[in-house]
Amino acid sequence: MSLKKGEESCGVEMKEGVENAGFQEDSQAEEASPRRAAEPAVSAESCAAGEESYTQLRPYAGMPKEVLLLYSSQARYRVPREILFWLTVACTLALVALTVTVIVLSPPCLSWWQTTPVYQVYPRSFKDSDGDGVGDLRGIKEKLSHFQYLNIKAVWISPFYKSPMADFGYDVEDFRRVDPLFGTMEDFDDLLASMHSMGLKLIMDYIPNHTSDKHAWFQLSRNRTDYYSDFYIWVNCTEGIPPNNWVSVFGNSTWTYDPIRGQCYFHQFLKEQPDLNFRNPDVIKEMTDIIHFWLKKGVDGFRMDAIKHMLEATHLRNEPQVDPNQPPETVNTEFELYHDYTYTQVGLHDILRGWRVDLDEYSREPGRYRFMVTESYDYEEIEKTMMYYGTDFVKEADFPFNFYLLDLPEGLSGFRAKELVELWMSNMPKGKWPNWVVGNHDKPRMSDRAGEEYVKVINMLLLTLPGTPTTYYGEEIGMENVNVSVTQDPFGKFDPNNSRDPSRTPMQWSNSTNAGFSDSKNGTWLDIGPKYQTVNVEIQQGDPFSVLEQYRALNLIREREVALARGWLCYVWADNNVFAFLRELDGQDRAFLVVLNFGENAEMDLSVFKELPDRLTLHHSTLPNAPSSFPKSKITTSKGQGLLLEYSTSNRFHTDHAAQCYVSEKACYLSALDILYKC
Repeated sequence: MSLKKGEESCGVEMKEGVENAGFQEDSQAEEASPRRAAEPAVSAESCAAGEESYTQLRPYAGMPKEVLLLYSSQARYRVPREILFWLTVACTLALVALTVTVIVLSPPCLSWWQTTPVYQVYPRSFKDSDGDGVGDLRGIKEKLSHFQYLNIKAVWISPFYKSPMADFGYDVEDFRRVDPLFGTMEDFDDLLASMHSMGLKLIMDYIPNHTSDKHAWFQLSRNRTDYYSDFYIWVNCTEGIPPNNWVSVFGNSTWTYDPIRGQCYFHQFLKEQPDLNFRNPDVIKEMTDIIHFWLKKGVDGFRMDAIKHMLEATHLRNEPQVDPNQPPETVNTEFELYHDYTYTQVGLHDILRGWRVDLDEYSREPGRYRFMVTESYDYEEIEKTMMYYGTDFVKEADFPFNFYLLDLPEGLSGFRAKELVELWMSNMPKGKWPNWVVGNHDKPRMSDRAGEEYVKVINMLLLTLPGTPTTYYGEEIGMENVNVSVTQDPFGKFDPNNSRDPSRTPMQWSNSTNAGFSDSKNGTWLDIGPKYQTVNVEIQQGDPFSVLEQYRALNLIREREVALARGWLCYVWADNNVFAFLRELDGQDRAFLVVLNFGENAEMDLSVFKELPDRLTLHHSTLPNAPSSFPKSKITTSKGQGLLLEYSTSNRFHTDHAAQCYVSEKACYLSALDILYKC
């Protein structure tokens, strides 16, 4: 159907182009109508006069384009259409502007390693699934629900590589295989898939400094096979006479004569753990390929072991003695030398930054950030530890492990706690993320060193400080050191007073046989703790003031309260008994006062601080029967008690006490929109 302007009429005439028979019949009927025939003719003058204002029938469904165009230009149709168009444009631009503003003003979201404690699993001692008395990968899988119960989302598993076990897995024979003691590669793949399906991250131990002397590389190197000849550090020497006075971490000389090669090789740990030669680019390439192997499998990060030992000076000069008057032949422990030529050598950080780049390549997938933490005991040389954070221009570790809280029991007090926290926070580069460690597989358990009455308050310290806490298995139930009947630790065999076995005993799951760790009829690889019937996971679940339930409750609070997750830390009190600090966030009315008693019963008066209200409400206590609120002039705590007090205020403490306050990634809270923004 089409339209044309008639010669004798200014009307629009429909042509016989409609194929629908019904329309054609209607048209024929109208032509035959007498009324239609009687209509007067329209003059040319009236046609000309009315052409501009001509209106045909009202718009109807299915009208042709020509009719539609006649109506679309009329104001009553055009104006609403233009209004709607410009409103749509304006709304779109407003939404784009708002989105850009939110993106620009929003602080970086916390990554997974910042929002959860890291839980260390020592696989030999976590859970035995096959009854041989030694923990394994399937046993870890069986207990994944334990991490969910504690609200822990990141698990670091100590070495499970194929190993002769001279140092319980830290002497690696093959970096691409699982030791049969722990299971198979299929068991690992199954464990990793199960963890990811439950929202858990897996951090592996990576051991770059050395291998086992059973490793294929070492066997090829000692035979001078071309490519592998310089994979380790070999020097000419006379058997029985080391080339210098360098001493290993485990005691005695770092040099061992190899009769096959006719030279001495270097080892900073056991003689069964020869050091790799990282001045050889091929070694760096091979070790980097191992990182890629595990990243391709899907691991979420690495704990870089013993990294300060990776490079040594090439000149082989004697290291200076701590006591110059000590007879040189009696020097046989690492603390009797200044390790100027064997620790933290130039070039170390270049290697680590290269590995950081490799991890970042695998971090491009959304939600799959690959984490890196470094291990380096630098003791009083904390500035060396801080170098592992990298610089403003070159990224390195997400953080180096902070081992200084391990010294908390030495002179335990409120002063001591503040001193160790301040040591890290005042030396940490601006904008970096802190972390806290109170136990691991190399140190005695905190419950023994500090006293079991302080376990809960130490866990509260760990979970209320800013940054990432690290929890060694068993600390969540207050496990203690165990006097083992047979020493397994090679370091303990050299120095029985420093054996690491007592802190590595099997996890205490229940009061059943072998503490629920194993069904073995022949005992477990290390003795079960004598208190396992009262110190175990099963018996502590459901008891609100048990170590386990206290840990769980505080971790849930930490996740829920943004002031604890990323707010300011401000010191307000420290004495022989109590250490207290505030956690507050700009823009949020609610803030927290953390009161930790590391001594005897004590009373604290905070009246001098005008930013605090007269009364503070109890949010959490590690001990029962605490009052529901406290006047700020008289806050009392019992021995080993921790309090989390809540208060409302619009006065920010950090604005007038800048020297006592720290924040890693500053953010402000906008209550109207319930969002964080940069400020």
